[in-house]
Amino acid sequence: MITFRRAALGGLALVASGAMLAACAAPPAPESSDGPSAAPASDFLPCMVSDAGGFDDKSFNQLGAEGIEEAAAELGVEPILVESASDADYGPNIQNLIDQGCTMVVTIGFALSAATVEAALANPDIEFAIVDDAADNDFDGQTDAPNIKPLLFDTAEAAFLAGYAAASYSTSGVVGTFGGAPFPTVSIFMDGFAQGVAYYNEANGANVTVLGWDTAAQDGSFVSSDPAIAFQPGPLPLQIAQGFIDQGADVIFPVGGPIYQSAVAAIESSGKEIPILGVDADVYETDPSVASYLLTSVRKLIDVAVYDAVIAAGNGEFDSEPYVGTLENQGVGIAPFHDYEDKVKPGLAEELQAIAEQIVAGEITVGSYLK
Repeated sequence: MITFRRAALGGLALVASGAMLAACAAPPAPESSDGPSAAPASDFLPCMVSDAGGFDDKSFNQLGAEGIEEAAAELGVEPILVESASDADYGPNIQNLIDQGCTMVVTIGFALSAATVEAALANPDIEFAIVDDAADNDFDGQTDAPNIKPLLFDTAEAAFLAGYAAASYSTSGVVGTFGGAPFPTVSIFMDGFAQGVAYYNEANGANVTVLGWDTAAQDGSFVSSDPAIAFQPGPLPLQIAQGFIDQGADVIFPVGGPIYQSAVAAIESSGKEIPILGVDADVYETDPSVASYLLTSVRKLIDVAVYDAVIAAGNGEFDSEPYVGTLENQGVGIAPFHDYEDKVKPGLAEELQAIAEQIVAGEITVGSYLK
């Protein structure tokens, strides 16, 4: 079983009280992880399909696997996890799990949306959850099948904090961000990051420039529009990162699974001390090989959301109301500064805590497609 840690948001608690976003459900309150919160139905069988990144991506597929493994262990069942090699595998992999008797299928990533909806409509007695997608392919504001629970994350809020931190750290006055593919679940990080830099400039009379994202145009730098190559390390993300370095960027925020590895390769070639920001997981922990390059990571607590959804379904309490992770409900956050703790400006963590509280209170507005 994959080791699971119920996630605190590193050194920043970023917790506040109050109501959730309207029309979004909070995750069920978990019981102690020392044992099952309730006995599941004897035939409950939770299953999961990855996207093409696979479960060892050190990012959101891996987090999803951790969540379902831990929930299944508490419920006393053995989950089935299936990896996808390409988008052609999504539909067949879901059907394969249905044929094996899975009573709940969790799919990882917006790329599986169409296949998930099709399977859910054809199998109304099976419960589904999908990470990073509203399952609203006809864009009418409603989930396309009543047996799908969307698990969404307003990562713009956490990326806002990371953008502020990056701007505070920068000495060149230039930071950069780029994404794997131009999808909303990618650009939401970049947009929040740029908003955080802009807020730092306003609050501190600074003029830090963001390369790779134009907030007004809602457009920026991406590896590819083809998901098959957009989220893979290689010459394309390396070239983008090298371009940022050539323009003076001294903090880089790659958004898209392991493409951060190419950014690190570009930094190593430059001979400069340039930190990166991770996404989804605390990359300092999931990939120790790049730990020394991590200023922080923008965390999307997919493991916790999946865990809670599976526990609820296993206890006969499945609901299809969308869950949206925010700073308020601790569904998103930023990791500790780790090796950079002594390199950032004194008091930065406290500044970020105060900013997070203002975001939760509505005193600072962070725009995203989820609002």
